[in-house]
Amino acid sequence: DLMVLAGNVALESMGFKTFGFAGGREDVWEPQEDVYWGPESEWLGDNRYSGDRMLENPLAAVQMGLIYVNPEGPNGKPSALEAARDIRETFARMAMNDEETVALIAGGHTFGKAHGAASAENVGPAPEGAGIEEQGLGWKNKFGKGNAEDTITSGLEGAWSATPTQWSNGFFDNLFGYDWDLIKSPAGAWQWTPTDPAAKGTVPDAHDKTKSHAPMMFTTDLALRMDPIYNKISKRFHENPKQFETAFAKAWYKLTHRDMGPVSRLLGPEVPEPQLWQDSVPEVDHELIDAQDIATLKAKVLASGLSVSELVSTAWASASTFRGSDKRGGANGARIRLAPQKDWGVNQPAKLAKVLRTLETIQKDFNRSQPGGKTKVSLADLIVLAGCAAVEEAAKQAGHDVRVPFSPGRTDATQEMTDVASSAVLEPRSDGFRNHAADEIDRPVEELLIDRSQLLTLTAPEMTVLIGGMRVLNTNTGSGPLAQLGVFTKRPETLTNDFFVNLLDMSTDWRKSPECEHSFEGRDRTTGEVKWTATRV
Repeated sequence: DLMVLAGNVALESMGFKTFGFAGGREDVWEPQEDVYWGPESEWLGDNRYSGDRMLENPLAAVQMGLIYVNPEGPNGKPSALEAARDIRETFARMAMNDEETVALIAGGHTFGKAHGAASAENVGPAPEGAGIEEQGLGWKNKFGKGNAEDTITSGLEGAWSATPTQWSNGFFDNLFGYDWDLIKSPAGAWQWTPTDPAAKGTVPDAHDKTKSHAPMMFTTDLALRMDPIYNKISKRFHENPKQFETAFAKAWYKLTHRDMGPVSRLLGPEVPEPQLWQDSVPEVDHELIDAQDIATLKAKVLASGLSVSELVSTAWASASTFRGSDKRGGANGARIRLAPQKDWGVNQPAKLAKVLRTLETIQKDFNRSQPGGKTKVSLADLIVLAGCAAVEEAAKQAGHDVRVPFSPGRTDATQEMTDVASSAVLEPRSDGFRNHAADEIDRPVEELLIDRSQLLTLTAPEMTVLIGGMRVLNTNTGSGPLAQLGVFTKRPETLTNDFFVNLLDMSTDWRKSPECEHSFEGRDRTTGEVKWTATRV
C-alpha cells in the first residue's frame, strides 16, 4: 500500500491530480515459488515466442526479467513499428486498450529519466548471484560514484521533456516537434536523439545545474508516433491536454489497483466510484434466502430434469474462472450467462444455455411467489446452489447423506457492467478438472492443472479430490470417446471413489494410446482388453 501511495504522492508533488487511491494489499515475506514467469532459465532469455512472434499465453512481458517490453525494440532491434506490435500485445494482456497504453507510456515518460551512464560491464552480479558477503545487495556499480549521474540501470540515458519533475505535455511536444536520429547511449543501448541541433541544452541535468542536454526517446516511444493507431491517439492527447491528463490518471489508477479485486475490497477515503474493469456487481437490495428457501429451491432444481452432470458442470464453469492472483472471476455476478463467458467453447454453449434457461425459470417462479417480493434468489446464488444440490444427490446415490455448505449473497451483473475484452483473459485454455485443453496449448497439461489450481488457491489434496469427484460426476468437456477420458467408473453421476480405486488397480496395465500421443489406455493385464482411457492429467 505504501509503495503505491508514495507513487501517488510523487505524482501530486509534480502538479498532477491523481484519480484515487485504495488500501488493502498484503505483504509477502518470501519469494513466491508458484508463479509461472516463463520457460526461460536465464535472465533476459527469450524462448516464449513461436511462429510469427506469437507470445505464449498467459505471459505478457517480452523477455524473462523485463516488466513490459524491450525499450530498444524487439530483441534490441530499433524498429518502432515492430515495437508497437509488442507493446499492443503486452498491454492487451494487462487488460489495457490502445488509449490506456498510450496514456501510460506518455504519462510515465513525462517524468524522470533513464539511466545508462556507462557500460553494463561496470555492474556486478544480481543479488542472488553475488557473494554471501554482499548480503543480498548485489548489482554494485563500480563506475564513478556508482550512483547519481553515474547510475546504470536500463542502459538508456536521458530525459524526455524539459520539465522532468513537473506534469506537462512536454513528452508529446518533443515526440511530434522533432525528427529523430538513431544513436547509442553511453552504455551502448539504442535510443533516439533530435536531428535539430537547437534541441541541445533544452533538458536540465538531473544532478548538475550547470549542465543540460537534448531530449531523448526510446524506440518504444517512437512507436506512439509511427504506429497509425497510436499516432491518432497521441495527436488527440497532444491537442487536448486535459483529455490526456484524465486518461493517464484513470490508467494509472487501473495499473496500480487492478489486482485488488472488486471495489468492495478497497479501503480508505480516496476510493473512487467503481470502474468497469473492476467487474463490479450490484449491491444486495433484498432479503436473502433462508434454510427453508434453500431446501425448497434444491427440490425444484432436482425435479427440473437437469442431470447431476449438467448442474455440477455449470456451477464449476461459473466459479472456476476465479483467480486468487487478482481476485477476478468467480461465481458472483453470474457472468457465465453474459458475453464472453456464455460463448466459450470450454463451457459447451448449447448445453449451458439449456441449463441456464431452466434455472432462470426456477429463479423467476420463486421470486414471484415471495410475499411482498422481499426475499429473492439471484441467478448467481442459484447456479451455485444447484451445483451443491447435485453433489448431494450424487452422494445419496452412493449411499451417503451429506450436506454441502452454502452461503447466499451473490448478485447478478449486467452486460453493461462487464468488460468483454478484459474478461477474455479469464477463459480457461486448459482446465484439467474438466479434461479440457485447447489446440494451441504448448505446455504439459498436468503443469497447467497445477497452475490453475494455484489460481484457485487450492491445496494439493483439494485439487486431487476435486479431480476424482469431477471425473465420476461426468463433467468432462467434449463428446463421444473424449468425454470418457478419465471417467474410471461404471456408475457415472454417482459420487464414489471409483476414480482412485480404478486408477490404482494393479491389474490394469497403462500404456500410451496408439491413436493419440496425449492419451493412454488402461488394459487388463490378463486379457489385454481396454478397460479405461485417460489423459496425462
